Amino acid sequence: MEPGAAARQVRLGLAENWRQFSLLVLINAFVGGMVGLERTVVPLIGSETFGLSSAAAISSFVVSFGVTKALTNLVSGQMADAWGRKRVLVLGWLLGLPVPFLIIWAPDWGWIVAANVLLGVNQGLAWSMTVIMKIDLVGPKQRGLAVGLNEAAGYVAVGLTAFLTGWIAASTHTLRPDPFYLGIGYAVLGFALSVLLVRDTGEHVRLEASGHVKAEPVGFREVFLRTSFRDPTLFAACQAGLVNNLNDGMSWAILPLFFAARGLGVEGIGTLKAVYPAIWGILQTVTGPLSDRLGRKGLIAWGMWVQAAGLFVVAGLDGFGWWLAGSVLLGVGTAMVYPTLLAAVSDASHPTWRARSLSVYRFWRDIGYAVGALVAGLVGDLFGLAWAIVAIGALTFASGAVVALVMPEAPSHAGADPRRQG
Repeated sequence: MEPGAAARQVRLGLAENWRQFSLLVLINAFVGGMVGLERTVVPLIGSETFGLSSAAAISSFVVSFGVTKALTNLVSGQMADAWGRKRVLVLGWLLGLPVPFLIIWAPDWGWIVAANVLLGVNQGLAWSMTVIMKIDLVGPKQRGLAVGLNEAAGYVAVGLTAFLTGWIAASTHTLRPDPFYLGIGYAVLGFALSVLLVRDTGEHVRLEASGHVKAEPVGFREVFLRTSFRDPTLFAACQAGLVNNLNDGMSWAILPLFFAARGLGVEGIGTLKAVYPAIWGILQTVTGPLSDRLGRKGLIAWGMWVQAAGLFVVAGLDGFGWWLAGSVLLGVGTAMVYPTLLAAVSDASHPTWRARSLSVYRFWRDIGYAVGALVAGLVGDLFGLAWAIVAIGALTFASGAVVALVMPEAPSHAGADPRRQG
């Protein structure tokens, strides 16, 4: 087939690719559900089933997840460019299949940590590919909308699954195995749909690239340096992403212990742990496209400050109503930030190295899980869980200030050569 004929058949846009786009939305809901399995119940398994008393020890499962997911993210873009998006997506689901079984059968905490290594690889490959493939499909005009819908599906599933696992645990009076049967269904369906129905988006990338200034081939090192440090938009996005997931890692590991220590039952904990990602997920359908209209910088900076306010409310005020209000603020702030950061990185990246730039951003962002869980666990052991939450809130506020000071109002030129320091 001639190149011109291929270009006529492949079109960019959400309306033009709605079937594949919708399929990827559904698949990412299953990806998010795999993480939601652990938001309520797993920290309680550590404290109640295995008798762990140290917050840092319990946080180790988030550390293993965060480090593995970050490192997987770092290579996922390179793998996508070399092997194709679909193959990497299928591999991510293949490695995610054992996760619920390892948690169900775990005889000690080491099995939980090992399960989270596989979960980190699953998320780093599968979630990365659903993001990248949606951006490939819609083209440059609807990136915020595409990312918003993708992240909404994932995090609504996180919240719903966090609630359901808490409800199932409370109804059955057991932390295992019943809550994790959901995960078996998620993994099987996600794997099957990815193998049977997903189509690769390589032709969409080539079509978009044909309309850009031609970029010389560049190595991963150059893309890493530009994304991490040299470009002000990309640097600001990377540090904000890291701190955003730093407070999410703290939330994952510490908040169930914090609420339980204050007498809240597993069903109440499940409700609070569901509210934050559910609001985060739903509002991304608004904040993603809003960033296409209003720009990225303001939403990111203010989103970080709203998150910080939510953490201060949770730590400083007592009672379910205040904790619910803090969780709402945390969800609203994260919804402002999360899709906007992905769209900002896409704006500043040429299509030929965008997948690698996104993988570098997602490396820095998801190493935040490990840093947040580790720092919060250590601070919690030394000074108490409330102070751990306050410390993470202060870092989140400072990150918003960095965005306000460093990130330019307009994105970096997406056709630039990453070897040039813009």
